[in-house]
Amino acid sequence: MAEAGTLQDAFLDELRDTYDAEKQLTKALAKMAKASSSPDLREAFETHLEETRGQIDRLDRVFESLDEKPRGKHCDGIAGIIEEGKSIMEEDFDEDTLDACLIAAGQRAEHYEMAAYGTLVAWARCMGHEEAADLLQQTLDEEKAADEKLTQLAESGINQQASDAMQGGDEEEEGEEEEEQQPASRSRGGRAASGAAVAKRSSR
Repeated sequence: MAEAGTLQDAFLDELRDTYDAEKQLTKALAKMAKASSSPDLREAFETHLEETRGQIDRLDRVFESLDEKPRGKHCDGIAGIIEEGKSIMEEDFDEDTLDACLIAAGQRAEHYEMAAYGTLVAWARCMGHEEAADLLQQTLDEEKAADEKLTQLAESGINQQASDAMQGGDEEEEGEEEEEQQPASRSRGGRAASGAAVAKRSSR
């Protein structure tokens, strides 16, 4: 009978999952930055891309502190989040709406990572892996800061711009509908006048 896995085994498994997630995100963040129309949002994604590369190097150091070889295990969770982000970029959204959706996609990834790193830090400290815990805490702090930055961008204007763009589009549609209705109204009015004239001539 095989021995049951330990918390150390679960910790290493989560570490490898997170290692792969970060590598997947380096490609995704570059695409999200390119898709952003807001210069501030593009800068935020590019800055976090550089942070993510540093986080991969930090994970290498975590593995080394545990006398383990750095290697990843395919992270299905982040792959699904990235796929959702990819489908968003393929939608025919206006620029402001796309930026708002990119923030939402970015925050899904950040929250996933915050949960993963929070677990890793807690487990590392519980098992006495203090060096690993300190390194992982640094990354957790960066993920929280990146998430907060995206929230600030959303609340400082991007969400409102997307909303304004929608309202502007509604006003244009209403204007077009009114223009279409006016000739019809005049035509109906003309027919009514003609009918009245015919009735008047008939009564004579």
